[in-house]
Amino acid sequence: MTEIIGIQNITEVPDMPLYIKGVINLRGKVIPVMDVRLRFGVEERPYDDRTCIIVINVDNQSVGLIVDRVSEVLDIPKKDIEPPPKVKGGESSRFIQGMGKVREHVKILLSAQKLLFESDK
Repeated sequence: MTEIIGIQNITEVPDMPLYIKGVINLRGKVIPVMDVRLRFGVEERPYDDRTCIIVINVDNQSVGLIVDRVSEVLDIPKKDIEPPPKVKGGESSRFIQGMGKVREHVKILLSAQKLLFESDK
């Protein structure tokens, strides 16, 4: 993750998947933004004051991920990360990279590579 910013003015780009909302201008750099809700097939909802964009860098490409809110930022040691459970199920489970153990909680870790570059099925 590079940074977390508030929701910005998004310029739509034609002929993109529905979950790609468009691009933003972040300090002179044009960055595509993806609505994570739509990528997971979850119903769209209006953006509010808690909605934010997580800017990440994958393969030297900056991308913004629109999320409902950010509640915390954690560094999880590799020793506390396990592979995802092997279960058949929802399409969105293909984006799970692992499960992070943080005290008595489990955090779902997403694969940014798959989230951004894996084609729809």
